[in-house]
Amino acid sequence: MAKVQKTYTAEFKREAVRLAQTSDKPITQIAHELGISDTSIHQWRKELAVHGGEAFPGSGHQTALEEENR
Repeated sequence: MAKVQKTYTAEFKREAVRLAQTSDKPITQIAHELGISDTSIHQWRKELAVHGGEAFPGSGHQTALEEENR
């Protein structure tokens, strides 16, 4: 049986990262409450730090730099 990969909206990812940064709860607890892995929150936090407002462009969308290079 094939494993189905879940996709999350950019808003969900940003909110998960915001909760992890502002809450007194551990990231593992926040991730459990949201039904995701703590690794996902760590990855999303890193992507936001690197790409800022252009993080999580979505399926088929490219960042401005990727579009320019294309």
